[in-house]
Amino acid sequence: MDAYFDEFLHVPARLSIVALLAPADWVDFAFVRDTVETSDSALSKQISALADVGYVAVRKGRDAGVRRTRVRLTPQGREAFRRHAAALEQIVAAARARPRETATATEPENPGTSRASGS
Repeated sequence: MDAYFDEFLHVPARLSIVALLAPADWVDFAFVRDTVETSDSALSKQISALADVGYVAVRKGRDAGVRRTRVRLTPQGREAFRRHAAALEQIVAAARARPRETATATEPENPGTSRASGS
C-alpha cells in the first residue's frame, strides 16, 4: 500500500467529511450533517475522532443567541487529505494501466471427446 494511504482517513464517513471541508474555511456543523446525510451523534463522533488526531478544528459559539458549531480542516488535515487523495489516484491509475486479461476457453485435451459425455 502507498505510504500516503491513510487508513484512519479512509473510513467513508471521515473521508466524506474531510472532502467536504477541503475547499472551505469554517463550515457549520448542520451543513456538514445534512450534506453527508448523517445524524448529529454520528457526525459528532467522527468530528471528535478527526479533532483528536489534529485533522480538524472545532469552534463553538453563539450567533444571534443560537448555539453554533463550526468545523474546518487544520493544515495537518488538509495535507493528510491531499496525500490520501494522491494515493487513491495512484491506485486508480495503476488499475487503469494494467492490461485487461481476457478469458480464454481452453481446448479439450482430446478434441474428439466431449466433457459432458464423460468420455
